[in-house]
Amino acid sequence: MSDLLVARRAALAGAAVGLRYFAALAELPRELKSDGSVVTEADRAVEAAIREVLGDARPDDAVLGEEAGQTGGGSRRWIVDPIDGTALFVDGDDRWLVLVALEEAGEIVVGVAVVPAQRKVWWAQRGSGAFEADISGAGLTGERRISVARPDQGGLEGSRLGVIPTDAELSSAERELIAPLAAVATTAPWSVHAALLVARGQLDLTVQVRGQVWDYAATKLIVEEAGGRFSGLDGQLRPMPGPALFARSTVLHTAALQILTAAVTQPPHKPGVS
Repeated sequence: MSDLLVARRAALAGAAVGLRYFAALAELPRELKSDGSVVTEADRAVEAAIREVLGDARPDDAVLGEEAGQTGGGSRRWIVDPIDGTALFVDGDDRWLVLVALEEAGEIVVGVAVVPAQRKVWWAQRGSGAFEADISGAGLTGERRISVARPDQGGLEGSRLGVIPTDAELSSAERELIAPLAAVATTAPWSVHAALLVARGQLDLTVQVRGQVWDYAATKLIVEEAGGRFSGLDGQLRPMPGPALFARSTVLHTAALQILTAAVTQPPHKPGVS
């Protein structure tokens, strides 16, 4: 079985477990991690299901998961976010995801993103393009290649911008970070993870104001294989902790990154000093 099929099988197995918990949210206790984010039994159960598939199919590979940390070692590492958007999940919002990626010799080579409650799955393999399909009882249907392709208008003005997380979850500092870019682009709502809408050509830019390796590994590859760009705000191309930028073109990525990095490096304003 190919690595892509293993990743899809693992992500779909986790999605099935997540959906069972999602159907019984009223009975699901919530806890807070040390960083203040929400975690539930569902997060741990989904990750366990994914790890079981990966362990059976690729027993010699390392696995890094948000809930259980890293096990194993070597040049091949699976990166798992069992429920990306736990705050959405516990609120009954159907935009949460299951993310599985494979990193080989430091490069992400496979990425899968499942939106279980919407019965959708996205995937990419390095050098082979990005795809989307519907999930049915019989498997996947309606497989289609996706692309960011759209005539580049050469500037940020009027570009469609998605911001992750949702507005209600943003801190004041995060709002300040986004404000200069939002002043020239048009902030748009997102029905699924905004980076996936960049890959599909429905958004031009997405800023994810916070995240870890597991938040970015799969979506980074999907956007890149659809023809877009990804980096941290420091320009780092590998998925790393911190804010990140997805864009449908190099021109937009460069322009947006300049605005965002200027916002990060600008010294705070002091009263009485102009």
